[in-house]
Amino acid sequence: MTEDLIGQVKAGDEQAFRQLIGPYQAELQLHCYRILGSAQDAEDALQETLLAAWRGLPDFEGRSSVRTWLYRVATSCCLKALRSSRRRPPMNWPPPGVDLPEPTRMGEVIWLQPYPDMLLEGLADAAPGPEARYEAAEAISLAFIAALQTLPPRQRGVLILRDVLGFPTSQVADILDSSEDSAASALKRARATMRQRFANSMVREPAPRPGSSEEREIVERFTRAYQAGDVAAVVALLSEDIAVTMPPLPLEYHGRDAAARFFARTGLRPGRRSRLIPTRANGQPAFGVYVQDPQAGIWHTSGVLVLTLTGDKICGTTGFDTSVPPYFGLPRTLPSR
Repeated sequence: MTEDLIGQVKAGDEQAFRQLIGPYQAELQLHCYRILGSAQDAEDALQETLLAAWRGLPDFEGRSSVRTWLYRVATSCCLKALRSSRRRPPMNWPPPGVDLPEPTRMGEVIWLQPYPDMLLEGLADAAPGPEARYEAAEAISLAFIAALQTLPPRQRGVLILRDVLGFPTSQVADILDSSEDSAASALKRARATMRQRFANSMVREPAPRPGSSEEREIVERFTRAYQAGDVAAVVALLSEDIAVTMPPLPLEYHGRDAAARFFARTGLRPGRRSRLIPTRANGQPAFGVYVQDPQAGIWHTSGVLVLTLTGDKICGTTGFDTSVPPYFGLPRTLPSR
């Protein structure tokens, strides 16, 4: 049937093309996200991939599967995007009148956006190859995606193709149009960097299972404490090594004391009323954050907040600005209540 569809596509049948590539679109978009670190850029890269595939399919000779060939096209489009990307505008944060405390660390300024869980639906059947090193949940986590963005583009591509998707080294080399020795060398360097980045994650307790009663309890307690503006109650939910980040801002706050100072001057500062709308990102609990206008009474979005959990604690909070909520289907405003 695939051969028939390919023949029809080569004859110019657009419907046949949609049937041919349809089963792979969601996993290709996720692949683009892993490389680019941005849901918006991944969507753009997917469209570029589909256009390139439509134009290039007449030359497809069948030496690999359609899926492998599509990954070659998508990877090429993403690496090209990384080479040509322009410097992004600064994040519109902090808001006027907010006096940020001194950070504990200046991190690397990386472009990072969360990935809505609704885009992950139906991907369970796209099982990685037997040589994959990362489990599916780990390979979509926000910490993993952030760590990937610190790798040089080619190393990033090699590690994703080999250790996340499980392609054999020979196929990785073919996808990247390189030698096996070159691909193996890049993979060795990428693995070393990722081991260093994930040193802390390796010794932490695992997060509760998504949707479990344990996860729901943490989320509910955090929601109540945050909406009440209760700094002490929020801090009680944090792990000792909590990390508070706001990419692409390089400011990082590590440890409970630093996190308490940060929240007390920002999201939980006196006079600010917040409302959290639950959602999910990167397989993790997340919220659309809304702030009440004291005059009009309506609630305006102030961004998206993603929680990273370990055991019964929160070990990371990652805040994103007002450009992100629309990708989660979250409105710009909520009515007064």
